[in-house]
Amino acid sequence: MIIQIKATNIELNESLRIFVEDKVGELKKNLVKFDELHEKGREKVNVHIEIGKTTKHHRKGDIFRAEIQVYLPKKLLRAVVKGIDLRSAIIEARDELDREIIKYKGKRLVRARTWARRAKLARRSMSFLKKK
Repeated sequence: MIIQIKATNIELNESLRIFVEDKVGELKKNLVKFDELHEKGREKVNVHIEIGKTTKHHRKGDIFRAEIQVYLPKKLLRAVVKGIDLRSAIIEARDELDREIIKYKGKRLVRARTWARRAKLARRSMSFLKKK
């Protein structure tokens, strides 16, 4: 998993970088299967993170923004959260993305099982026709 961080209208210091990498790194447990696909010659998981302030002159309200994009094979998952605090916005975006990853993995599994069932039925019907 490759993590790229971009800061907008704020300074990206070392403590903030470590915090972001730590929190987004927790997504890795659900992305292990996709990283294993890379070893077989397929795509690698890329994570792009953009954090920062929405404007330079506002002082109140939802001024901090966290956007996380995860590039999976044939799919882009994205979470954008605005909040009062930058760190809470990052955590909320991570949680939202975690739910999307689990949902995407479930859909892939169901699709694979459906095609396996269809193939099995096709083989049965072909063998039945050959016996006659």
